[in-house]
Amino acid sequence: MEEHKTNHIFASLDQEKLRRMLKIKQQYDYGHLPLEEARSRMKNEVGTISAAEFAAAEQLLKDEDPDECRNEDVRGMLEVFEGLMDTEETELPYSHTIAAYRRENRRMKELLQQGDALAQEPFILNQWLELMEQILPYKVHFSRKQNQLYSALEREGFDRPTTTMWVYDDYIRDEMNKAWEILHNEPAETTTFLDTYREMAADLRDLMEKEEMILYPTSLKLISADKMEQLKPGDLEIGFFGTELPDMKKPEQQKWERMADNPEERNDFIKDLAALLAKYGHGITDKQDQVLDVAHGKLTLEQINLLYQHMPVDISFVDENELVKFYTDTKDRVFPRSKGVIGREVRNCHPPKSIHLVEEIIDKFRSGEQSKAEFWINKPGFFVYIVYIAVRDSQGNFRGVMEMMQDCTHIRQLEGEQRLLSWGGNPDSGSGTHNVAATQTYAAKSNGDVTTNKNQQKLTLSGDTKLKSLLQQFPRLKEDLIAYNSKFSILNSPMAKVILPMATLKMMSEQSGIPRQELIDKINELIAAR
Repeated sequence: MEEHKTNHIFASLDQEKLRRMLKIKQQYDYGHLPLEEARSRMKNEVGTISAAEFAAAEQLLKDEDPDECRNEDVRGMLEVFEGLMDTEETELPYSHTIAAYRRENRRMKELLQQGDALAQEPFILNQWLELMEQILPYKVHFSRKQNQLYSALEREGFDRPTTTMWVYDDYIRDEMNKAWEILHNEPAETTTFLDTYREMAADLRDLMEKEEMILYPTSLKLISADKMEQLKPGDLEIGFFGTELPDMKKPEQQKWERMADNPEERNDFIKDLAALLAKYGHGITDKQDQVLDVAHGKLTLEQINLLYQHMPVDISFVDENELVKFYTDTKDRVFPRSKGVIGREVRNCHPPKSIHLVEEIIDKFRSGEQSKAEFWINKPGFFVYIVYIAVRDSQGNFRGVMEMMQDCTHIRQLEGEQRLLSWGGNPDSGSGTHNVAATQTYAAKSNGDVTTNKNQQKLTLSGDTKLKSLLQQFPRLKEDLIAYNSKFSILNSPMAKVILPMATLKMMSEQSGIPRQELIDKINELIAAR
């Protein structure tokens, strides 16, 4: 296991002050001190408190309660620290990683306000469905925190978010799913839904307040500007909720990109570098083209990477030290992943509630007692197979664990057999294109599905048309939509699996800002062109 790191900023703080603060806070939490006495002692014995000091005190706790973040009353906490905590929000540029988290929270607060208003009116199912369709994609906020921000904080010696806030994230995610499922019951259980929604909304507001009061200021204090910049590629890979992060490039990146676009500038740079290295007895070899002897064959590094990128399954590898060393960079992943996971302890890559399973698998693999563990997730319209394999060398020594995940939803739907060639799931078109006028067209049913109608010569769509149904009939439409508007690039992210089952053309229009009829006309045009 990786040795626990101590953050130099935490270490430089007044440790006695932190212990005094923690002792008073715990005495108040346990009911041993009334509010006024706790507030008075905090003011006299501790004084002004920064977010970093509060986080450092939390890190001092020896016993970790996984439900601590959810159980802690942020309002009560603010009462104890009234007038002592620095809650001023640091101004950040639009492209900053933390600024994106803040914008997501502002958008979520707007949606929750809409929900507050709806809850005061007679229950109308469609209005709540529309609102929940906008709320559910907030899950990407959790995914980015867990894969990116928590990982960066761990590297700085602060792992309390991983051990406590992650549990709260997952708890709220489950509340979202529960509310969504209740809405789809027939008939919808109005009272049960509203109770569930109110609990979800209260927890969301509580979590966002804890993020903004402690998590974000502490992140800004502990994570340097350069390291924040390094989070951006992974952030972009996972995606955002109701906001975008501009592709801001540093001067060094711009220089390399100019060379990529300008062969003469690139060749001059390579010649100068080669001459400099040759002067000191070093030669340049292109490792991408170097042929490597693999177990059964000869491949270049470029070919190996291409194979991994095009695998129809997700593979990751954890070494014998229980550190994540590798994952396949496939275009369509089962679950979100980013470069921030590399070098991270595997126990910190899983929800706290499942850590005991991860540790049991590794222990039994390491001891040789077991070599394979299988799991599968079976939900309506979504079936995932997961298998863990013990990796051993030729002497039988344990060298790590390989994880393989595959979305088997399509495979389980196959029937009969197919021995003849067909392209893109469309056996009617040998070229892989689809001519709507020449074959059959599709009309949107009231439930959002797309059905065939051989008497029509034009695609009939509406705001209720489900995007998933369209993509099932026209697989290439996804790439066409992304080329049409970059906001649809989320269809290539892991969040697509969350969004697709519920996304309608109306929802796409609202999220992209494209007028609904304009979007419908464009989709008709793209399909006709194919």
